[in-house]
Amino acid sequence: MKHHHLIALATAAAHSALAGTPAPETAPPPEDEPWIKPTLNIRARFEYGDIDAPGIRSATAFTVRERVGLMTAEWYGLSAFVEGEFTQAVDDSYDSGPGASTSPNDPTRVGIFDPESNELNRAWIQWKGFDTTVKGGRQRIKLDNDAFVGNVGWRQNEQTYDAAMISNTSIDGLTLFYAYANRANRIFGSDATGALRSFAGDIHLFNARYDGIENLSLTGYAYLMDFDETAANAGYISNNTFGGIASYKWGDFTLRAEAAYQTDADSTPIGVDDSYYAHLNGNYQWNCHNFGIGWEYLDHDFVTPLATVHAFNGFADVFIGRRIGLVSNPGLNDLYFSHKWKTPFWGINFAQFFHFFGDNDTDFGYGWEYDAVLAKKFNENFTAIAKFAYFDQDGAFAGPIANPADTTRFSLELNYTF
Repeated sequence: MKHHHLIALATAAAHSALAGTPAPETAPPPEDEPWIKPTLNIRARFEYGDIDAPGIRSATAFTVRERVGLMTAEWYGLSAFVEGEFTQAVDDSYDSGPGASTSPNDPTRVGIFDPESNELNRAWIQWKGFDTTVKGGRQRIKLDNDAFVGNVGWRQNEQTYDAAMISNTSIDGLTLFYAYANRANRIFGSDATGALRSFAGDIHLFNARYDGIENLSLTGYAYLMDFDETAANAGYISNNTFGGIASYKWGDFTLRAEAAYQTDADSTPIGVDDSYYAHLNGNYQWNCHNFGIGWEYLDHDFVTPLATVHAFNGFADVFIGRRIGLVSNPGLNDLYFSHKWKTPFWGINFAQFFHFFGDNDTDFGYGWEYDAVLAKKFNENFTAIAKFAYFDQDGAFAGPIANPADTTRFSLELNYTF
C-alpha cells in the first residue's frame, strides 16, 4: 500500500503548490480542442534467442503489446494522464522471466523477458507554470542517456516509477530536476511477485544540466537508492552514486565524458566496496555517416539497478545481470566502435556496433559482440525495426557467476502510434 500513499501525497503537494499563487499564463484549451484525448501505442514483435549452453533450447517469441491511455488538455497548468498496458504472447516458446509466477514460463528455453501482462502503466497529475513542472503518480522517468535511470523501453512492459517529481528552468540554460520514488515497477508484468514485480525503497534522484555555454553541456547528479533488503540480492543493489557529464560539440565532432563514484547505502551488505564508473565516447559526422568510438568501465561492485541496460554492452544482453546487480558484479570493460548510416535506400537507417569485453583490470578477454540495426519510419504512425546481435565468448569470466556462452538474438518489430 506504500505506493498508494505516495501518489496521494504527491497529488496533495501539487495542489499545495498552487495555493496562494497567481494563476499561470496557461489558459483553458480552445473550444475546438477536446478536453480528453485518447492515446494508443501498439508494438508487434518477433524475437529469437539462442545460447550455446547445455540444456538450454533456442526460443521464439511473437508478442503484441498495446498501451491505451487518456490525456486531458491543460487547464491553467493542470493536466492528467492514465494509461493501461497489455501484452499477449502469440508464440510462447520462450522463458519470460526468472520466476514461476510469470507466463510464459519454459525454463528449458532462452529467456526473452516479455511476459503476458495486464497492468496500470502510468497514472499521474501534473502542473506546469512559472518555468516549473510538478508531477505526482506513476510515471516514466528517463535521465541523461538512461545509464542510471530509465524506463527499459526495449521490453514490451516498460519500467515506471511511483514518484513525485519537480523540475525547474527559471535560470537560463539550467534545468534542475528532483524526484522521490518509493517503487520502481519492473518489466516482469502483473503476475510477478516480490523483487520481480518491483524494487521498493527510498529513491532520491537529483539531476542538474547546464546548456548555457555554446556547444557545451554540463551535468551533475546524485542518485541515492536505498532499497528494501529483500528487493534483490540481499540489498546488493542499494547504492549512493555521484557523478558528472561533459559533452562538447566541435564542428562535426562530438565528445562526451562521464565519471561517477558509488558508495554504500544504509541497506548495502557488508563487504561491498566503493567503486567507480567511467564512460568516454567520440563521434564524427561525415555526410550521411556517423562514426564513433567509446569505452565504458564499471568497477568491481558498481551497479545500475534502474538503468535501461539493453542500451549498453551489446544487444545480446549478456551482461545485464551483473550490471543491474542481480548477481555480484566483478567489473566490466567495454571497448566499442559504431557506424550509423542514413542510407539512400527507401529512407532506411542502418547502424552497426562492435564490442570487445573484458574485466575491470582492462584485460579484454571476455569476448566480442557484433550488433546491427535497420530502422524504417513509414510515416508519423508506423515504424519498423530489425535488430541482430551475436556474442562470442573468448575466455573465462571473473567472479562466482555463470560464464555467458555464445549468444545469438534477432528481432523484427512494427510500431504504431496514434
